[in-house]
Amino acid sequence: METLLYDWFNLLLRMLHAIAAIAWIGASFYFVWLDNNLEAPDSEGKARGLAGGLWAFHGGGIYQVSKYKLAPPVMPERLHWFKWEAYTTWISGALLLTLVYYGRADLYLWQQGKWLATPTLAIYMSILFLAAGLLCYELLFRFLRPHSRRVFNALLIMLIALACWLSSQLFSDRAAFLQVGALLASIMAGNVFFGIIPAQKGFIHALDHGEEPDAVPMLAAKHRSIHNNYFTLPVVFCMLSNHYPFLYGHPFNWLALMAIVALGAYVRHFFNLRHRGQLKLHIPAVAAVGCMLLALGLAQTQKNSTDLNDTGAQQSIDVSGGAPMHLAPMHLIETHCQGCHSSAPTQPGFSAPPLGLELDTAQQVKAARSRILPTLQSRYMPLGNITGMSDNERATLIAALETDNEVTFTED
Repeated sequence: METLLYDWFNLLLRMLHAIAAIAWIGASFYFVWLDNNLEAPDSEGKARGLAGGLWAFHGGGIYQVSKYKLAPPVMPERLHWFKWEAYTTWISGALLLTLVYYGRADLYLWQQGKWLATPTLAIYMSILFLAAGLLCYELLFRFLRPHSRRVFNALLIMLIALACWLSSQLFSDRAAFLQVGALLASIMAGNVFFGIIPAQKGFIHALDHGEEPDAVPMLAAKHRSIHNNYFTLPVVFCMLSNHYPFLYGHPFNWLALMAIVALGAYVRHFFNLRHRGQLKLHIPAVAAVGCMLLALGLAQTQKNSTDLNDTGAQQSIDVSGGAPMHLAPMHLIETHCQGCHSSAPTQPGFSAPPLGLELDTAQQVKAARSRILPTLQSRYMPLGNITGMSDNERATLIAALETDNEVTFTED
């Protein structure tokens, strides 16, 4: 019953998180597009205090949208605010992080061989990682950006690059990318909570009291909104990254993460320029070439690493059937895989085999070779290496799965 309740809570939280994130990102894309497509007002519009406007056709009707330089002569009774999309996304994400990665830190957050000694320490470091990153951004934005945007941008890039590398050293391969995504998402939510909404409230307060609104906080709020817009694609990738162990399990996963974050922001820049009427086709071309070079580079380094492991395994073990019992391929499957991937999992928290993958028999293992190999080569499995699989055992099992020898896997 406990596992069933956990699964349902996990499912509902993920649905809430996904729906809220779609609403938040959609609003971000729309308003940046809107700002970039406003047309200069005519004389009548200027007399009304308009900064710009546009006409749009969507669904079953035609819409007219206008933006005021400050505010309309008479404020409307109902004014829509865009904040709960951000707050709901962050809160549901924080609950998911707590439920999955903190609640099962030994499986998902912590990994042997990283800098942190225990799963508990990994939880504390995760919280510190997010808080410190958000604090650094706020300090840079508030105190450095007003004086030098170039220096601010350079230091922000360095901060994100450092976070990519540091996360890969502190947390499990599976959690490293997600931690960076959580940091960027926290900065985005912080932009809304600490900058955008306070500036908007100050604006309304000044109007209500017949005062001239201060333009500086509103301009800073716009810049925060633009930062959020550039962060969206990198965050979406980080949130989906645990489906791609060939990336986060790579020996140079931190470098891959840096590259993809940069490429995501660069692609977003293309769309922002396009909305202003500037079609810069070299941007998607450069991004595509960058992706191909990244893929080729990662594939080659992964091959070199795998070849080295295979050589060591072949020197230490014969996979053709004469292996010692503790290194026999099927015994390794039983020891390191069947706790979760069985018709009746024994690992706490699993009521059914993940992805429906059962490895109870040699026939099932042989049929699933193409699914098992990438997870072993990327070190994604076992999760958090909770079973303590050694490098020699991993290399031995990889070598056995890569051979077509029919006697490699036999029932005990």
